[in-house]
Amino acid sequence: MNITIVGKNVDVTNGLRQAVEDKIGKLEKYFTADTNVNVVLSVDKERHKIEVTIPLKGKIIRSEQVSNDMYVSIDLVEEIIERQLKKYKSKLIDKHQEAKTNFKREFLEKDYTDDDEVRIERVKRFDIKPLYPEDACVQMELLSHGFYVFVNAETDEINVVYKRKGGTYGLLEPDN
Repeated sequence: MNITIVGKNVDVTNGLRQAVEDKIGKLEKYFTADTNVNVVLSVDKERHKIEVTIPLKGKIIRSEQVSNDMYVSIDLVEEIIERQLKKYKSKLIDKHQEAKTNFKREFLEKDYTDDDEVRIERVKRFDIKPLYPEDACVQMELLSHGFYVFVNAETDEINVVYKRKGGTYGLLEPDN
């Protein structure tokens, strides 16, 4: 695995680099040697955050962990990614593309129990009306939801606004 480590508002010391390489290196048993792993370490006040992104063919494995200690965040992120890999193995791997994946054969051949299978519990139907993104944010707040799906009145495409950490808003648009 090729691990790229970047620091934002934090110096990536040899100790931090070694801790990341040791922990994220444990994931090497799942991936081939040419797999790229992007790690971003950042510090904002007492928030020590690590973001790990592993781009694969058509999929992205990502985890972000925050704590008051960078080493704790590093430990947590490795556990989360390993759990994601085991839980969503069948969803991550397209059987027809198996030979071309970034996963090692041992991971592909091993069965993991799927205790936490994804199940849709409820389906809601609603009218989608054209709105401007700012109006969609207001509607989302009125409903006390964390996101809101709408037709963008400017682009006539389906968009999603969502509440971000820190109280700001995000907008998801299709990339055509």
